[in-house]
Amino acid sequence: MSAVENKAAIRRLIDEVWNQRAFEVLDQLFAADAVIFESGLPFPTRGPACVKEGIGAICAAFPDIRQRIEDLFAEGDRVVVRWSSSGTHQGKYFGIAPTNRQITANGMAIYRFAEGKIVEEWMNTDMLGLLRQLGVVPG
Repeated sequence: MSAVENKAAIRRLIDEVWNQRAFEVLDQLFAADAVIFESGLPFPTRGPACVKEGIGAICAAFPDIRQRIEDLFAEGDRVVVRWSSSGTHQGKYFGIAPTNRQITANGMAIYRFAEGKIVEEWMNTDMLGLLRQLGVVPG
C-alpha cells in the first residue's frame, strides 16, 4: 500500500472505530498477529481482539469520547498520528470509579503496515495528564 492508503486506514481507525464505534472495522485494519505496544504496559498485546477490548474499555469509561487527528504523517510503511480526545468519565477506568469529569487527553502513535494491514502499533498516551484531570494524581 502507498503512504496515502496507509494514512486513509488511520483515518478510518479514528473516524469509524473511535468516533462511530464500528469495532468490526478493526478486523479489516489490523493483521491477525499485529503486535501492540502501549506505554505503561509491561508487555505487548496481539491482534485486533486486544485492540477491540482496549478501545471498548475506554469507550465504556468515557461513553462520549471523541478522537481527533491533530497531525498525520506517513513515509514508507509507517504512519505517525498525533491525536487528541475528549470525553466525560462516566464508567470505571483502570479501577478508578466514575468522576463525571470532562477530560482532554492526547498522545501519539506509530503504525507499521504490511500487506495492507497494521502489523505493529506503538502508542504513547499522556496518562499523567489524564490521571491529573481525573483527580487521581495531584496537579
